[in-house]
Amino acid sequence: MSVETKTLSKEISEIFWREGFTLATAESCTAGNVAAIITAIPGSSRFYKGGIIAYANEVKENLLHVKTETLEAHGAVSEETVTEMVYGAMQTLSTDYAIATSGIAGPAGGTPDKPVGTIWVAAGNKSKVITAKLTEDDGREKNIQAATKKALQLLLELCQEQENEA
Repeated sequence: MSVETKTLSKEISEIFWREGFTLATAESCTAGNVAAIITAIPGSSRFYKGGIIAYANEVKENLLHVKTETLEAHGAVSEETVTEMVYGAMQTLSTDYAIATSGIAGPAGGTPDKPVGTIWVAAGNKSKVITAKLTEDDGREKNIQAATKKALQLLLELCQEQENEA
């Protein structure tokens, strides 16, 4: 775990402890890495309910309620899919917030439209989901680390925005 992701996770933990929020993760290409970073912080069990590693589209559909039409129209690696994954994770795990990731970490699996390194991440609550697309291919491990970091940044940004509005 990098110092930066550890710092992000600690900041998120402090907000979730203070506000009493709960969190779930729905991960495809990061395969539980986001959950591992979050749960590396002592006391994360106070807010982190769990995660779903959804490599297969059937898991995205059956557990995260991603619509078949969304997957057919946009693919698993899309803004639409990670947005639905966020809502599905919150619904399935009964949480206030969720993080979702889906992408092509590599080294293979890319297409001309979605080359290796194309990763969508999202963080959201019941009223808002924010997303980001990563496109750099720095090798599988670094791609997963970059997606994990970006997902945590989005969650922190959303939490801070919600706090400022309150």
